[in-house]
Amino acid sequence: MGADPSSAAPDTYQGGLRRVARVVLLDPQDRILLLHGHEPDDPGTDWWFTPGGGVEGDETRAQAALRELAEETGITDVELGPVLWRRHCSFPFAGRQWDQDEWYFLARTTQTATAATALTELERRSVVGARWWTCPELVRAHETVYPTKLAGLLTRLLDEGPPAAPVTLDTEIVR
Repeated sequence: MGADPSSAAPDTYQGGLRRVARVVLLDPQDRILLLHGHEPDDPGTDWWFTPGGGVEGDETRAQAALRELAEETGITDVELGPVLWRRHCSFPFAGRQWDQDEWYFLARTTQTATAATALTELERRSVVGARWWTCPELVRAHETVYPTKLAGLLTRLLDEGPPAAPVTLDTEIVR
């Protein structure tokens, strides 16, 4: 999720897109950490998603990934790896349309306890928890998960390792 675009630094946007860094965080058992969120005024409209958010100021996407991970989960003992995937997405959330260019970094940690330490006001109203998922649990899940093909992407990552270069995922447009 990250910062509300209305309060973001001007260079958070490039070409009309919000620059976002996300983290595919795996623990020693290859479980992935996902956050549970919902529309601020409609808890019944919910989904799971990877930690991450908007790039701030002159930070790099890698720096943004680590900052967002720490703010949203309290996890700071992280080995940040390569960019796995890139995705453009557009979706309505909290009464506005969000257009994002997302980079997904692979990361590993042994720290599995989570505690949000610095959520924005919007995140406090819309993020309700975190959970470690095994790949089989994610494959069987009936919940909405973003990116939408995360179960298959994770299966491939665990079977084959990181791609030689970032893979561009299909554009996701939610209306």
